[in-house]
Amino acid sequence: MARILFVMTGVDHWTLADGTQHPTGYWAEEFAAPYRAFTTAGHEVVVATPGGVLPTVDTASLAPEVNGGQEAADAVAAVLESATELRNPIKLEEADLADYTAVFYPGGHGPMEDLAVNADSGRLLTAALESGTPLGVVCHGPAALLATERPDGTSPFAGYRVTGFTNTEEAQAGLAENAEWLLQDRLTALGVRFSEAEPWAPNVVVDRTLFTGQNPASSAPLAAEILKALD
Repeated sequence: MARILFVMTGVDHWTLADGTQHPTGYWAEEFAAPYRAFTTAGHEVVVATPGGVLPTVDTASLAPEVNGGQEAADAVAAVLESATELRNPIKLEEADLADYTAVFYPGGHGPMEDLAVNADSGRLLTAALESGTPLGVVCHGPAALLATERPDGTSPFAGYRVTGFTNTEEAQAGLAENAEWLLQDRLTALGVRFSEAEPWAPNVVVDRTLFTGQNPASSAPLAAEILKALD
């Protein structure tokens, strides 16, 4: 049985360019689909957040229209309700990579606010990459890569093939125009090789032990790829 660390945002908003706070948190499907896949396979999940705060779900991610209908939305909500790990997070700053078989970062706009500048997360990501620990990151979760840095100022993720929420998707979601920065732009500037597929379609990119997914629809197939690596 593997022990998988879910590193999640601890905020409930994303600050836009005009200073307004857009309500957010983690995206439900991006937690629920991998959580369900990993636990069904018999693996243990531990949730970590900055300061050990309870993670906030983006209420927009619970709506039927973003989950393929009411039945699917209810199923996602049921996973969140049953996942006791969400109500007992550990402090990210106290997480020891040696205790885990794999690491997973769900998205939502929350990571754009806190994990993108969180040094503890940056150190964990760097350690996971350098140790060959399977590392999964989905949608806006790759914002956390921006907090990684080698002594020479470069990112250990430079040169890796990755994907994440695209500029096109952000524009279609209606938030690009008032965003202080866009994830695809920042990742490209970081030196990764960004892979962009059709908006909202599943897209999983695997480069060595790094597994990334473009959007919410990529969550389940991303988890499936990680499970193959854990076999």
